[in-house]
Amino acid sequence: MTRKQRYDFVIAWFSEHAPEAETELIYDSPFQLLVSVILSAQCTDKRVNLTTPAIFSRFPNPESLAKAEFDELFPYIKSISYPNNKTKHLIGMAKMLVKDFHGQVPLTVAELIRLPGVGRKTANVITSVVDGQPNMAVDTHVFRVSARIGLTIGAKSPLAAEKQLIQFIPTELIHKAHHWLILHGRYVCVARNPKCGICGLKPACKYYQKNFNGG
Repeated sequence: MTRKQRYDFVIAWFSEHAPEAETELIYDSPFQLLVSVILSAQCTDKRVNLTTPAIFSRFPNPESLAKAEFDELFPYIKSISYPNNKTKHLIGMAKMLVKDFHGQVPLTVAELIRLPGVGRKTANVITSVVDGQPNMAVDTHVFRVSARIGLTIGAKSPLAAEKQLIQFIPTELIHKAHHWLILHGRYVCVARNPKCGICGLKPACKYYQKNFNGG
C-alpha cells in the first residue's frame, strides 16, 4: 500500500464511521473553549468538563477572569493537573485578551500563541474548532496514532508530524481529521495494548501489519 493509498483508506473510513467527529470539551463560546483547552493540557477532557461549569459561572467572560486573584481562582481548578501554572496562565490570558484584543479571542495562530498558556497545539485547536481553519493540532494521541498507522514517517516532534499530516490530508478535512485521530487514540488506538481487534483501520495500519499480520 502506498502512502497515498493509506491516507485515502483512513480518510474514507473515518468519513463513513465518524462523519460528525468533534471536540469532547463542553463550551458555549470561544472564550470558554480557550479556557477549557488550556486546562486540558495533560488532563482528561472528562475532568475538565467536571471543573469548568463552576469557573464559567463565577468568571463568565475575560473581563471578570482578568480581575481574579490567584487565591480566588485556584480553588476552582485545584483538581486539574498543574493547577498553579494554569491558574496563573488563565488570569494572564484573560488580562491580555482585555488589554490587547478588546476581550475577544483572536482567531489567528500568531495572535493566540502570544497568550499565556497557549502554545501552537492550543492555537491550532481554537482556530480549527471555532473557525474551521485547516490547522492540525498534534497532541500525544494524534502523534502516536499517526505514527502507528504510518501516516507520519520518522516525525520526531509534534510540529514535524503536523507538517506531514497537513501535506497529505485534504485542506477541507484537516480541522476534522484532528478529532478523528484524537478520538481514535483515546478509545481504540490507546497507548498500551491498542484495541486492534475492533479497529477498522487494520487494512491500512503499519503497526497491525507488522505485529499481527506477518508484516
